[in-house]
Amino acid sequence: MGKVIAICISEEKGTQKHSVQEAEFIEDWGIKGDAHAGKWHRQVSLLSFDKIEDFRARGAEVTDGAFGENIVVEGFDFAAMPVGTRFRCNDVILEMTQIGKKCHHGCAIFQAMGDCIMPREGVFTKVIHGGVIRPGDEFLCCEKGQDE
Repeated sequence: MGKVIAICISEEKGTQKHSVQEAEFIEDWGIKGDAHAGKWHRQVSLLSFDKIEDFRARGAEVTDGAFGENIVVEGFDFAAMPVGTRFRCNDVILEMTQIGKKCHHGCAIFQAMGDCIMPREGVFTKVIHGGVIRPGDEFLCCEKGQDE
């Protein structure tokens, strides 16, 4: 079991995401108002709060959304989970579709730190069932098929 620490969106691609107090997740689309939503396999990105905290302990000054993540969750090591894993938060069901992604070489975090955790720790999901998520909500891992 985990807990949602932050939800972040950006209205335009190529800009840093910012925290919001709640987000509406739309089935097979992503987060309403987020530039990365669409009919593809990377609708919503997740990043572990614990991995962000480890990175901050190494001297990184990063805010929620700095890595381009949509949801920061405490209590999960997402990169250690298999593609196909499903998560439930309130009515929202997300299915993991990809682990990591190629980093932009011009990434400000990489330029400052010589490293970026999103390429190896961030995961991507598609929205199986929509709803609303807020910081503080409980975030659960569930077996495929149990949530339908």
